[in-house]
Amino acid sequence: MDKRPFVAVTIGDIAGIGPEIVVKALRMNDVYTICKPIVIGERFVVEEIIDRLGVEVKVNEVTMPSQGSYVPNTINIMSSNTLEKHTIDYGEIRGEYGKAAYQFILKAVTMAHEGLIDAIATAPINKESLKAGDIKDIGHTEMFARLSNVDDPLTMFEVETMRIFFLTRHVSMKEMIELITEERVFNYIKRSQVALQRLGVQNPTIAVAALNPHAGENGLFGDEERKQIKPAIERAKHLGMKVDGPIPADSVFHKALNQQYDAVLSLYHDQGHIAAKVANFEKTVSITHDLPYLRTSVDHGTAFDIAGRGIASETSMTECIKAAANYATMKKIKEVQ
Repeated sequence: MDKRPFVAVTIGDIAGIGPEIVVKALRMNDVYTICKPIVIGERFVVEEIIDRLGVEVKVNEVTMPSQGSYVPNTINIMSSNTLEKHTIDYGEIRGEYGKAAYQFILKAVTMAHEGLIDAIATAPINKESLKAGDIKDIGHTEMFARLSNVDDPLTMFEVETMRIFFLTRHVSMKEMIELITEERVFNYIKRSQVALQRLGVQNPTIAVAALNPHAGENGLFGDEERKQIKPAIERAKHLGMKVDGPIPADSVFHKALNQQYDAVLSLYHDQGHIAAKVANFEKTVSITHDLPYLRTSVDHGTAFDIAGRGIASETSMTECIKAAANYATMKKIKEVQ
């Protein structure tokens, strides 16, 4: 019996590198060893990329994941039929491309809710194209949250030996500081612990990053650590959680990479993003927790400047699909147990 999980792979904005890195990733034998990837997008887009790359890949269009033939160099695709066949305007912001990218995601989410797939792996979308297409969500995570009726999904990056959770995501620095409250930090420590346990880390140790230089130096450089972050950590410790911090951001990620902690709670978007991408830009994978299904994503954008040129690296997309497959398999094993 074939126990490989079904992973829906959305191609993202067709003017970007998404379709290219999906095609390249699905030429890897090891991807098919661990999962059955089903592409959600437009057939003509995938076929144009195959022609541009000059590779021999069979495209197999299906209407259900179970109809696919999941072997290397065969791309099984469920077309959304959102766009009519045309010459793609690579590197251009197009409202219709934003709408199409949304439809790919909607189709994948619908399949996940129906139990037809085990996980979703997403290629990059473009926020400006979404806006031009009158899509209100400002990013992937917000879109998945709305479509699945989840108020506040938990984002985690995984790269090398480091995991990073995010207290805040797509907000301004001013708003981010206002969101650093004792209750929110405490809640996110608890949620991060639960997420790690679901990933198989039974007794995790979590580090909380500081906001200010030198963790505020007892109020000398700001009092967020003293008034909000430290009390939240003490509350978590009182409940028996293994939590450390606040630790200055210039050292906490280094410690996590050296496996002193199972994860870091980053306070804001760029704090954790910079650390992950410096560690290994191409192998950083984003995992969205607290959805009713597993979702992973590449951690880079549409790269309009190189779209359509055949030079984009598929490493992040490959890692993204593998992570979705591995965690979906782990989830299945736990459900059986």
